[in-house]
Amino acid sequence: MPSQAPKDGFTAGFKMPTHPHPNLWHYSPMTTPTILTVTQLNHSVRDLLEFNYGRVWLRGEISNMSAPSSGHLYFTLKDDQAQVRAAMFKGARLAARLQAPPRNGQQVIIRAKVSLYAPRGDYQLIVEHLEDAGVGALQQAFEQLKAKLAAEGLFAAERKRELPANPRGIAVVTSPSGAAIRDILQVLARRAPSLPVTVFPVPVQGVEAVPALLNALQHINQLWQNQFIDAAGAQHAPFDVVLLARGGGSLEDLWAFNDEALARLITTMPLPVVSGVGHEIDFTICDFVADLRAPTPSAAAELVSTDQAQWRGQMVMLLERLTNAMHRQQLRQRQQLLQWAQRLRGPQRLLQEQQQRLDDISLRLNNVMQRTLRQRRERFAPWQARLMSRDPARQLQKLSTQVQQLSTRLNSAMQRRLTLSRQQLTHLVQQAQAVSPMGVIARGYAIVSHADSGELIRSVNASPPGSVVNIQLIDGHLRATVLTKDV
Repeated sequence: MPSQAPKDGFTAGFKMPTHPHPNLWHYSPMTTPTILTVTQLNHSVRDLLEFNYGRVWLRGEISNMSAPSSGHLYFTLKDDQAQVRAAMFKGARLAARLQAPPRNGQQVIIRAKVSLYAPRGDYQLIVEHLEDAGVGALQQAFEQLKAKLAAEGLFAAERKRELPANPRGIAVVTSPSGAAIRDILQVLARRAPSLPVTVFPVPVQGVEAVPALLNALQHINQLWQNQFIDAAGAQHAPFDVVLLARGGGSLEDLWAFNDEALARLITTMPLPVVSGVGHEIDFTICDFVADLRAPTPSAAAELVSTDQAQWRGQMVMLLERLTNAMHRQQLRQRQQLLQWAQRLRGPQRLLQEQQQRLDDISLRLNNVMQRTLRQRRERFAPWQARLMSRDPARQLQKLSTQVQQLSTRLNSAMQRRLTLSRQQLTHLVQQAQAVSPMGVIARGYAIVSHADSGELIRSVNASPPGSVVNIQLIDGHLRATVLTKDV
């Protein structure tokens, strides 16, 4: 465990609050100050401490330890220069797995919330986690390995395998002299005395524990792959589940079950692995990678076995239910057979009834067809009348008459339009002739223009004597020379 605050979301150090506490006294010359009670002040200070500090990690020495019957712990955490009161409530103590209170003088690492005990106005720490400073490194290593394997998906629920409902046998990996194996065998003898149990003895703590555990699991893997025949050719009892177990202990005692190689080997086992290591409050890496975690070795034995006494009771109950069901089925079949026998009649009578029924159906069908045909004819009559009224021959004759009438009207309109157009054209021609220069010339006038340029001569000054002019008359042109000019 590090001596400073880890990067896990806990804060240390003072922060200014974003919004002032509503109960704090604010002075302004324009307002009347708020008068607080001592309770309100202590509550405000407590809120400020909890808001600004949150949770902190501390290292210090335990002193003045008090452990009343309530299960809470009250003590002082100190160093060589300062001290602070602390309280650890029962729930946090159970979560930290503190079976015995810490000793006075013990160096510890705690995670706590900075607060204030309002009734006395004492600044204090509300401890959420406490551990011996000497095991901090082991706990840190445990948490780091746990986070690493979890990130790789070795703890994922989808990779967990279900235990067989009726295993052929159980392989137990544990110490042959510990209490765990005795508890396991007692449970199995009570619940499933005929279930084969193969024990793979290993040390469960110390430097030899991890290699022995690895060798035992590898041996189990080889037996499984070789149909439970060992290297010497000996046949072993088959098993379908592995039980990894040991009794409770301290973190150091259980450390062999926090080995990374052992955890990875468990994930590659060809059959389900149940971890029954320690007590209910103990957790190891093997618990997380195993297919199922049991709180104790005894509980693990119960999980992997089926209670044969319960099975026998269920079999008896099922047999009784089956017998009763067979009797009820026989009774129903007898009653049904009796009903069928009563309903059974001679073939001749059945044939007559069927013929009568056929005649009745035929008559009803004929009536229905006649009624339907009559209804269809009644529905068809209006449509037939409408269709006759729209006979193409009648429509063609009517349309031919309309065409002839329209043709006559068109010819009359065209003649009227042509006569009117001719009259308008004659009037326009007369108007054009009245204003035409040629009409003026026809009445004895002439148009005089310069012979060379063709420009009209409108004044005697425009044609001096000697100039050649062109004179246009109604029937031709004259070319003349101007001799004199009279004004």
